This record gives sequence, C-alpha cells and structure tokens, in this order.
Amino acid sequence: MPITVNLDVMMARRKMSLNELSEKVNITLANLSILKTGKAKAVRFSTLEAICEALDCQPGDILEYVED
Repeated sequence: MPITVNLDVMMARRKMSLNELSEKVNITLANLSILKTGKAKAVRFSTLEAICEALDCQPGDILEYVED
C-alpha cells in the first residue's frame, strides 16, 4: 500500500507506549495496534486528530505517501 503509517516512529520520539497512547486517545489497544502496524484500511479524522494532539505532531508526521 502506498500509504505508510509512521505511528511507531512518533511514539518512540515522544517516548510514549502503546498503552499510554491508547488511554490518551481513548481507543482500544487492538485498534491502535492495527493502525500502528499499517493494517488499517481507514482512519477517522477524529481519531487522527486525537493521536496528533496526544503526540503533539501533524498528520503528515504519522501518514506518509510512498510510491510503489
């Protein structure tokens, strides 16, 4: 898929665990893990907004378009 999810990179930069982010964003660990591994088919803007707020970043820091 040409969209790469760099959630793990941003979490590492902010020294935040999956559990901590899950609590701050109010999303289940399972769903956050699916997003983190790039297996998600879609993401709600409200979820993306909450993640960006929790990690103090921009959507482009998490999502990246990479040509095949």
